[in-house]
Amino acid sequence: MESPKEQISKIKQTLPPEVKLVAVSKYHPAEMIQEAYDAGQRIFGESHVQEMVQKHEALPQDIEWHFIGHLQTNKVKYIAPFVSLIHAVDSDHLLREIDKQAGRLGRIIPVLMQVHVAQEETKFGFLPDELLAYMQSGVWREYRNVSIRGLMCMATNTDDEVRIANDFERANQLFNTINGQWSTVNGQSSMVNGGWDIRSWGMSHDYPIAVRHGSNMVRIGSLIFGERE
Repeated sequence: MESPKEQISKIKQTLPPEVKLVAVSKYHPAEMIQEAYDAGQRIFGESHVQEMVQKHEALPQDIEWHFIGHLQTNKVKYIAPFVSLIHAVDSDHLLREIDKQAGRLGRIIPVLMQVHVAQEETKFGFLPDELLAYMQSGVWREYRNVSIRGLMCMATNTDDEVRIANDFERANQLFNTINGQWSTVNGQSSMVNGGWDIRSWGMSHDYPIAVRHGSNMVRIGSLIFGERE
């Protein structure tokens, strides 16, 4: 296995310039993250609150920490002071708590809505029709300390590339539908606190397909750091 530095360089050569790389560092030690940081990587993804807090304290302060896992409402307060993006908002209840904790700190926290497009029961997230109904409700407009920036999804865990492509395309179409209906009024952004511009899908095994279907943020772990301990 090549070093994180070499792997990051290789992956970035395969990505269009507008696609951001989130190096998924969960379960990997701070030394490996530092090595990736020294290679110029600044965005890291974690999915456990305690681990992310510890790494935030131990590593350079200009790292952008993205929380990419299922987030429990009672844990939001621990990452609210420093998190750069929360990828997986899967309920109004969670969004409301993020807004509350961000307000307490005088912050605006960027978030993505997680949409469930995979053909399996284990993934979290809004079903596409549920998310459209939620956006239609306008409840999210009440939250002044979050910035809803786009969508996150995971494809079905399969080797069937057609199935994976269909999942990502479904998310991409949903992104465009929401963009057309709720993100602009008379050419001006109508999203609270910023633009609707992030499509976070694609991981180590399927990111090239994701990029072909609209992704502009990929979450890659094992290709950079090797398999998790």
